[in-house]
Amino acid sequence: MLAGMPSNTLFLQIRRATPADAEAILRVLGETYENTWKPQLAETARERFESAGRSGAYVAERLGDFHLACLADRVIGLVDWRGDFIESLHVSPLWQRSGAGSALLRFAESCIAAAGHACVRLETDTFNHQARTFYGKHGYAEIDFYPDEEWHSGFTTVLLSKTL
Repeated sequence: MLAGMPSNTLFLQIRRATPADAEAILRVLGETYENTWKPQLAETARERFESAGRSGAYVAERLGDFHLACLADRVIGLVDWRGDFIESLHVSPLWQRSGAGSALLRFAESCIAAAGHACVRLETDTFNHQARTFYGKHGYAEIDFYPDEEWHSGFTTVLLSKTL
């Protein structure tokens, strides 16, 4: 059960995504974009991101690799990784601070460790204090800072790492 949830709440289920989940994944990515990145982006960067369709392409490319946090069949979060690198971990803003992100992170870390990796890495942005605090509480160290060259957002990216 998730911390802070009523005792009659269903248990969180983590499962692999199926093609039927594409819309729900895009919903969660869209909600976190609207609440986290969009308010920080300059208008030109926002227009460039929104017109590029990169979220849809990402979901289409990686759909079978996503793992989803679900409550009563509702997708509330997701995680995706390649090798030892977590590509994305998103929780719907309505469910943030519920324990779903921690559960997804622990799940990904255990799978990465089981695959033989000694550490896990991921990125966030310097402005994203919520994410930086979250990962810090989970034992991640900020090991490098560099300009965002993938999304051309004007942000500074933070590389984080944790020994497994």
